[in-house]
Amino acid sequence: MNSKKILIVCNGFYPEISPRSFRATELAKELVRQGNEITVCTHFRDGLEAYALKHNFKVIDLGKLTWPRPVVKGSGIALLFRRIVARFSSLLFEYPSIQLVSLVKKALKNEKGYDALISIAVPYPIHWGVARVWSKNNQIAKTWIADCGDPYMGQENDTFKPPFYFGWVEKWFCKKTNFITVPTQNSILGYYPEFHQKIKVIPQGFRFEDVTLYEGALDQNKIIFGYAGMFIPGRRDPSEFLNYLNGLDDSFKFEFHIYTTTPQFVAPFVEASNGRIILQPIVAREKLLYELSKMHFVVNFENVGHTQTPSKLIDYLIIDKPVLSITFGNFDSIVFHDFLKGNYIGKMVLPEKDNYRIENVASQFSALL
Repeated sequence: MNSKKILIVCNGFYPEISPRSFRATELAKELVRQGNEITVCTHFRDGLEAYALKHNFKVIDLGKLTWPRPVVKGSGIALLFRRIVARFSSLLFEYPSIQLVSLVKKALKNEKGYDALISIAVPYPIHWGVARVWSKNNQIAKTWIADCGDPYMGQENDTFKPPFYFGWVEKWFCKKTNFITVPTQNSILGYYPEFHQKIKVIPQGFRFEDVTLYEGALDQNKIIFGYAGMFIPGRRDPSEFLNYLNGLDDSFKFEFHIYTTTPQFVAPFVEASNGRIILQPIVAREKLLYELSKMHFVVNFENVGHTQTPSKLIDYLIIDKPVLSITFGNFDSIVFHDFLKGNYIGKMVLPEKDNYRIENVASQFSALL
C-alpha cells in the first residue's frame, strides 16, 4: 500500500478517557503502523507530545477551549435555575463546544496537501469547523471523511431533540464531505436520506494485543458483575435494576461495580446497598478491562431506538464475558437470577470480534482514499 499523508482532527485524544478519544488515538497509531504519514490536530495535553514522538505522528495544537461552562451547584431554586441555563445553552446554542468551530478554522487555515482529512465527532462542531475552512478553492485534502459516533439530528437518547436550525448546519457540512463513517448499519437511519450514499460503516477498533486480562480463578464466595459507561435518565437508566438489587435480602451474595462519568444517577442506590453496589473511580481503559475481566459477567443498559450503539460493548467483547442486557421499563428478573446461578443462556449476542481489530478498521479507512 502506498503511503498516504493523513490529517486527523479531533477534540478527544490521548490521554483523555472517552470513546471518541479511543477512536482517534487507536486510528492514528494504526495508520502509522500501516506506513502512513499522520498528523493529529487536537488540544495539547500533558504527555501528548511525548506520546506522539513514541508513536511517530505529528501534532498540531487545536488550542484551548476557553469559554466557561455554566456552573451547576448550589441548592433549591438557584440550583434548578443553573441546571436550566446549562441544559438549554447546550441544547439551543451547542455552548460551549461551539467554540470548536473557530478553533478548528484557525488551526487549519494554513494546512494543505493531505491525501485525506478525517474529522472525528462528537462533538459535532469539529465537523462544522472543518466545513468553515473547506471550499473548492481551499481543499485541505483530496478526501474528507467525517467520522461520527452517534447521530446529531437523528439521535434518540437525549431528552430533547436538537432545534430544527441545526438541521441546516448538518446538511451544510454533509454536502461538503466526501464520506461519512458510522459505527453500525443501524446508525445510517440517524442521517438525512440524501446523504446515505456517502455513508460507510466502520466500527470502533482496538489493538487486542495491548490488552492484559486477568487469568486467575473467579471469586467463589460471591457473584461479581460490573458496568462501565454513562447513564441517561429514562433511557440508559439504571434505577429500576438498582432498586431491584437493593430489594434482595442478604442471602444473595454479590457485588455490582460501576464505573461511570455520571455518578449522580447511582449515588443514592450505593448508599442504600449495604456495600453490594460499589461506585468505582474512573480508570484508564487498560486498567478497566483488567478489572472487568475479574468478574463473572458484565451489564449493558440498552439505548432507546437502534441508531446509537454503546461503544462499551466492544470492551465487553474483548474481555469475553457474558453480557446481561437490561432495557429500562422491561427488566427481566428471571434472566438476572439465571446469571447469578452461572446460567448465561439469556446473554446478549455480540458480533464477530475480528470486526473490531484496529488493523481491519484502519484498512477500511485507507480503502476510502
